[in-house]
Amino acid sequence: MTNAEHGEADLLVSAQTGSGKTVAFGIAVAPTLLGEGERFEAAGAPLGLIIAPTRELAIQVKRELDWLYAAAEVKIATCVGGMDMRTERRALERGAHLVVGTPGRLRDHITRGALDLGALRAVVLDEADEMLDLGFREDLEFILGAAPEERRTLLFSATVRRGIAELAKTVQKDAVRIETTAQTEQHADIEYQLMLVRRDEREHAIINALLDTDSTSALVFCHTREAVRHLTARLANRGFSVVALSGEMAQSERSNALQSMRDGRAHVCVATDVAARGIDLPNLDLVVHADVPSNPETLLHRSGRTGRAGRKGVCVLIVPEHRRGAAHRVLNMAKLTATMRAAPGIADIESRYRRRMLDAAVSAAAPDEQEAEIVAEMLEKAGPERIAAAFLRLQRAAHPVPEELWPLPAEALQDKRGARDRRSAKDGAPTREPRPEMQGGVWFTISIGRKQRADPKFLLPMICNAGGVTKRDVGAIRIDDTETRFEISADKADAYAERIRQPGSVEKGITITPAGAPGARPKPGKPRDGKPRDGKPRDGKPKFRDGAKPGRKPKGPPAERGPKPKHKGKKPKRQG
Repeated sequence: MTNAEHGEADLLVSAQTGSGKTVAFGIAVAPTLLGEGERFEAAGAPLGLIIAPTRELAIQVKRELDWLYAAAEVKIATCVGGMDMRTERRALERGAHLVVGTPGRLRDHITRGALDLGALRAVVLDEADEMLDLGFREDLEFILGAAPEERRTLLFSATVRRGIAELAKTVQKDAVRIETTAQTEQHADIEYQLMLVRRDEREHAIINALLDTDSTSALVFCHTREAVRHLTARLANRGFSVVALSGEMAQSERSNALQSMRDGRAHVCVATDVAARGIDLPNLDLVVHADVPSNPETLLHRSGRTGRAGRKGVCVLIVPEHRRGAAHRVLNMAKLTATMRAAPGIADIESRYRRRMLDAAVSAAAPDEQEAEIVAEMLEKAGPERIAAAFLRLQRAAHPVPEELWPLPAEALQDKRGARDRRSAKDGAPTREPRPEMQGGVWFTISIGRKQRADPKFLLPMICNAGGVTKRDVGAIRIDDTETRFEISADKADAYAERIRQPGSVEKGITITPAGAPGARPKPGKPRDGKPRDGKPRDGKPKFRDGAKPGRKPKGPPAERGPKPKHKGKKPKRQG
């Protein structure tokens, strides 16, 4: 059964998370799987294969397809890490129309002869970008190599970057490209907030951010497992109903944590990026980034856990003052706009508590027959005032106590960086001055600039890490609107150019190229020797000091430069 017989094509789809991809590809492959029939015939070798990056997402996809294909009497088997392989093998032996699994476990079953893909008609790669990030490319190629060539291949990804495009060319034939949303369009159902805090008050701000909301279900993201454990313990000690989700947990523990969130026994889930990839928690209306996301893809995937299927959601980035530039850069690269705000203080949260208590009291229904007798007795013995006081104390005891935060000065919440950069651009001053001891430096270009909040503080480490050089090997850095040009010392330039061509040398969405490469901008400004680009002095006359001859190095320090004055007190650096 070929694609041509049904007039069906391979699909390469980019769609924002939470947009209903599972139902979309379930409907898209239905004609390929069912043909002209309305129900599946007796189950034998699988007809369809869905590959997902994580156990939770695979189980979630299986649940949705069970519902979608219920009338067609479908049988679906799962093959995911952390489960008993013997149970999965028995399910495959009994027969399944569809198999949903993770790359590593699927490869194991194929290698052991338990999974036969000979009758496969369609393959779906869900969250393909995440599978590449997790290092599953070799497994994916092995699995697809075991499938028939005459099949449909549907590839779904949040973004179609180079790695995804290369994979599509390898595993698909004449794929139809579908983009569900414009790349510059911000998710209309998600409100982004940048909460600026002092460096040592990040955890206090997380607690207050969770309290200063009417959310009944929140997801807090941390970079590491250790951070998840620490923050989960901290929130539990403060009285939050909280669960954790990280890769080191057993599958049963992860399933129990998610179920606690779904049935309302827990209201906060603290998770790592990988553990929470693709999960769908109903009524999740708040996502908190406890750590600033390292790249735009991480930001979008984290935030996409809320604002799903038409529901509104709020995404809060907890940003220490010294990380403000990095947060703005990630937001700009993701083409997102966030409202900057201060962390809520005790007065803000207690005011919210007061409104909730008043609303609860005013909206309470009149006592029914069973309650009327005890209500009358309470009024007689305690009186309305004491009853109200008892209600107030019970309500206060049920809420965690907010943390005290030192308020930031008003000017800290203003975006001064843009004004400073605009002045620098107007004046034509380089962001990092040339170093006199570097001669004949080679220029390179990095694909972020002033519009992405580029700043030497984060550019210099990025430049060094990308090419394996030290700060001494980096000369001038000149930041333009959309790109930045920088110098590398001549003796390190060749090795640097070779290093940056290797995959993974820089962060996702950023490229570094030699300044002379095609599409690169001209090399403006003075080179290190202070001469124009034609190598001639500006006035056409040779300039030598103290009668020095051409080819001879002048003796002594330059006249215009004396020893640096020693200041007891240095001017403090401006804070970004």
